[in-house]
Amino acid sequence: MKLKGKVKNVIAIGLAVPALLLGILAFSSDDKHFEMAKNLEIFASLYSEVNKYYVDDVNPNTLIRTSIDAMLEKLDPYTVYIPEDDIEDFRTNATGEYGGLGIQSNKINEKHIVLNLYENSPAMKAGIKIGDVITAVDGVPLANLSDEQAGKLMKGQSGSDIKVDILRNNSEELSFITKREKIVIPNISYSTVLEESVGYLRLSEFTRDAAEDVKKTVLELKENGANRLIIDLRENPGGLLNEAVDICNLFVPKGSKIVDTKGKIDAQSHSYAANTEPLDLNIPIAVIINNGSASASEIVSGVLQDYDRGVIIGQKSYGKGLVQVKRELSFNSALKVTTAKYYIPSGRCIQALDYAKRKADGSATKMADSLKTEFRTTNNRIVYDGDGIDPDIFIEEVTSSSFAKNLSESGLIFDYATKYYYEHDSIESPQKFALSDDEYASFTKWMESKTFDNPSQVENTLEVLKYAATEDDVYNKLITEIDDITASVEKIKTNGLTSFKPEIKSLLEKQIILRYYYTSGQVEAALNKDEEIKEAIRVLTDTEAYTAKLSG
Repeated sequence: MKLKGKVKNVIAIGLAVPALLLGILAFSSDDKHFEMAKNLEIFASLYSEVNKYYVDDVNPNTLIRTSIDAMLEKLDPYTVYIPEDDIEDFRTNATGEYGGLGIQSNKINEKHIVLNLYENSPAMKAGIKIGDVITAVDGVPLANLSDEQAGKLMKGQSGSDIKVDILRNNSEELSFITKREKIVIPNISYSTVLEESVGYLRLSEFTRDAAEDVKKTVLELKENGANRLIIDLRENPGGLLNEAVDICNLFVPKGSKIVDTKGKIDAQSHSYAANTEPLDLNIPIAVIINNGSASASEIVSGVLQDYDRGVIIGQKSYGKGLVQVKRELSFNSALKVTTAKYYIPSGRCIQALDYAKRKADGSATKMADSLKTEFRTTNNRIVYDGDGIDPDIFIEEVTSSSFAKNLSESGLIFDYATKYYYEHDSIESPQKFALSDDEYASFTKWMESKTFDNPSQVENTLEVLKYAATEDDVYNKLITEIDDITASVEKIKTNGLTSFKPEIKSLLEKQIILRYYYTSGQVEAALNKDEEIKEAIRVLTDTEAYTAKLSG
């Protein structure tokens, strides 16, 4: 009886929608509005018929959600529907705050594993460790739950009690009873003063108070002797536009244009300028970016480049020049919708992909180099639109071998780091720690009993090539040569732990350091080996080179 009642309600809704749309038609003769209303009426009628006559029961939430997602997918990846259940996650992304334990976990091989902990979080203070397998939360088993479902169980009102059951080191079952607290995801994951009085800060988020955090950190670095500054924006996906504007304001004169947003309607077109007195107009700055630097990261790096206020180092940024706003919908749901493109002071938009013009396979098109427009910085240096921020000093990206990547994704490096942690009470400081050859040999011995899926792009290509050769008599004689190459690839894979030792050893060391010193330790350990940071220090400490680079 309850099910029939629900179906009747849904049908009633479906029948009411066309009546509402007829009202829309009565007030507008615009062709676009007519087409919109007509298609909405067709959709409502179609849904009503499916709901009434389809052979199996129809879940209205699933069916409508699928249609909404499919519709928005035709626009861009950033225009998304946010149902009521996901609103808290959306707020967390915007504010960097939530009520919970401070655990970063993921479901790997059907186990919910603690991958990292926020320092001084309730989980850390309770005694939960990286590598622990979370088996239940408040008595609810997690085995059959998704990452999202498990995450929702762990989040809740600050001050509320929570019980977490874990399996440690594959042998010890433990329970922890603690309280949820307000977790603040740090905008700045690490800062320090490097050699030659160079201040360094890693800006990982653009959530609420990011600009204030940067200001505070820069002042602390200067108090500790820094007279030059590195801002590391690698892998920073962006965030709040106003925080990016305020960060730029710290280093450019009051009144300077920061960014313009231009949308289809006037209400979404704005001009943002530096409204307060700057923090420091003279300190030499190097900004490090890579392909993971997007949106707000590109505003900061692009503005400093346009005003010749800092040298940009690294790889080309992602190329996201689109602005989203949140629109409230009924039943506590929302729409995050792209409303404008942003333009930095030189006048360029750095959006790389055109989602309105798609290829035959549905992928977005990218602006051809020949169509890019030339713009000028304050010092008349040439910069271009349409494809992210190009660094002033390009550093070749260090890429991982497929063997090391597959080994890492298998979770075996993570598992061995956990094993190492429980066999060693302590390690040296992050910058000094290194695995000895004997310790690496112990890892390779441990790996003898392990297997992992290890495909490579080369193997996949060879397989396609061999199939093509068997289908063509002319190229059939190449099969022997293809088999020889395949055998050589297999030999490299068989000896992969030796062939790729430096790379695998580095991945192991990073995971082991994480167990003892957490995220800040990983960043600290990488400082002396980081080519981009080395180059930034070199340029910042060479006044002539720094000035020449910004002079064009």
